[in-house]
Amino acid sequence: MNFGLTEEQALITRTVREFCEREMVPHEEEIERSGEVPRELGLEIARKVREIGFFAPNFPAELGGGGLNHLDFTLLERELGRPSMALSVFWGRPSGILMACEGEQRERYLMPAIRGERWDALAMTEPEAGSDVRGMKCFARQDGGDFVINGMKHFISHADIADFVIVFVATGEEETASGPKKKITCFLIDRGTPGFEIRKGYNSVSHRGYHNCILTFDDCRVPKAQILGELHRGFDIANQWLYATRLSVAAFAVGRARRALDLAVEHAATRRQFGQTIGRFQGVSFKLADMVTEIDAADWLTLAAAWRLDQG
Repeated sequence: MNFGLTEEQALITRTVREFCEREMVPHEEEIERSGEVPRELGLEIARKVREIGFFAPNFPAELGGGGLNHLDFTLLERELGRPSMALSVFWGRPSGILMACEGEQRERYLMPAIRGERWDALAMTEPEAGSDVRGMKCFARQDGGDFVINGMKHFISHADIADFVIVFVATGEEETASGPKKKITCFLIDRGTPGFEIRKGYNSVSHRGYHNCILTFDDCRVPKAQILGELHRGFDIANQWLYATRLSVAAFAVGRARRALDLAVEHAATRRQFGQTIGRFQGVSFKLADMVTEIDAADWLTLAAAWRLDQG
């Protein structure tokens, strides 16, 4: 059994890592200090990613994306976990759920996102509805050919740089054997829509420069044409298109852990105490060995899951 990477996969991994070390890592110290990424720097990173043909790698090649399968994209995400998240977000990976766009939505949202002309953010979480998506209180009532949305979302990642948001809201309720459940609908809502505001979120202990945001909807009116998928069927497209994002989160965490390990190994090999490097002390070397073991286990489990998803 061959556990190694193919030549193409090794090229992807090497290309992404070298790009990150060249174009992102040198800016990390300043971003850690300021807590902000200058917009022009982010857009310059995105431009360079487009130049090497890796923008929107999770979208089909026939639409202008990179056309990577789940395993190859997971390898890419693993490398993007190494640098600052505030910078790697500009390696554009639009939300895969945009593949559900139809008709005019494709030219207004899908294609500009793949080309890097418009940026999206995904909004589900509410103060009292995190994992319990059907517990959301943000609600849209139908008014003729429009929907009027009221409520809020929070902890919405990088909404501050988004041109539009993909928002899941309740649009009704149905009786089930286990009790009443919310009907969920997905909407595409542009920044600047009257009644829609993107506010600064909470201070985090990590990911300096990568912001979470609070979204508020106050009688925000959107036409029916901005429903992504079907009315009351938002849960269906979420399950269909967001399934693979779990792999991205896992791969990103593995990449971050590998960089932490690299830093720890370097420190253990250079820091001297009692006449020798601290890596020679068992209390340190055993910890490093445990780190390698756990990271390798997480890495292989993530790659195995990506491979299985590609196999159907």
